[in-house]
Amino acid sequence: MYIVIAIIAFGLLIAIHELGHFTAAKALGVKVNEFAIGMGPKILRKQGKETLYTLRALPFGGFCAMDEDVASDDPRAFTAQKRWRRVIILAAGGIANFLAACIIIIILVMGYEGFGGTTLVGFAEASPNEGVGKLMVGDTIVSINGEKLYYKEDFSLMMQIAGNNVDLVILRNGEYNRFKNFQFEQKEYIVEGEPQMLYGITFNRIEGTFGAKMKYAAYSAMNYVRLIRLSIAQLISGAAGITDLAGPVAIVDTMNGIGKTAGSFGLALAEIARFTAFIGVNIALVNLLPIPAMDGGRILFVFITWFIEKVTRRKLDPKYEGYIHTAAMVLLMGLMVFVLVNDVLRIVSG
Repeated sequence: MYIVIAIIAFGLLIAIHELGHFTAAKALGVKVNEFAIGMGPKILRKQGKETLYTLRALPFGGFCAMDEDVASDDPRAFTAQKRWRRVIILAAGGIANFLAACIIIIILVMGYEGFGGTTLVGFAEASPNEGVGKLMVGDTIVSINGEKLYYKEDFSLMMQIAGNNVDLVILRNGEYNRFKNFQFEQKEYIVEGEPQMLYGITFNRIEGTFGAKMKYAAYSAMNYVRLIRLSIAQLISGAAGITDLAGPVAIVDTMNGIGKTAGSFGLALAEIARFTAFIGVNIALVNLLPIPAMDGGRILFVFITWFIEKVTRRKLDPKYEGYIHTAAMVLLMGLMVFVLVNDVLRIVSG
């Protein structure tokens, strides 16, 4: 059941993305030839006044066809539009995903009674992180390795990424204190009868007023952006490899795992919704990266062609840009196939 829910959730994200492009195009009077949800063979089709609406067999994908790489005399063609119109249409998919993620987050956050802050209010017995030259009650952890902390979960995330040896900034008695190579230590504690390795620190609690909830929702969306940025940085630095990339199969499998481990069906839906919001932000940002074949790459080429046409005083044929995007799409499809195979092997072997 959770696999079905996960596939539907992922399909909705793709549909929202393409609907963003479609809505912007229609609002600006641009002709859309086909609006498709899914990829592969057509399952259902309906011919509208000018747009063909299709549902395709594979739920992982979709498109909004506007003849982006073909020169046309039709004043309603995408390539005939002014540059600012094209940029709006291209960016609309990512914006739609981000807004949808924000709505999901707000709905989830409205059910919270409070949040963990970043100020220390207590230590467990014999906590290895309390004492002279270490942490004290009343300290507020400001940042770890240059990344600012806003809520308790930031601490767990940054420690997971950075390890126990970190550059730490705390606010103590109104003054900022910096610790280079601060060594956080863990100790075994018994929690609900089970041994766990913990830092032995307790953070303050923030009351869940309406204002606090809206602030937390906004933070959550931006924190997803930060998490994606850190992930890309790990790929660039080599801290993470291409085998660590996850595709649609891994995403659905992760959602299924989240559903199975949740304490109840309601909690499962909430956790799947939270993960869906994260994937929505991910889709928004990745699509807006300046990579050929992606929306961001097409936006970049809007400005590149403008510059070239200004210098050469000649209008470029869109087909040349199309060649670049087609070649990039072939490479991306190859990467997607690799990720797909890797996802399946990881699930089978795991």
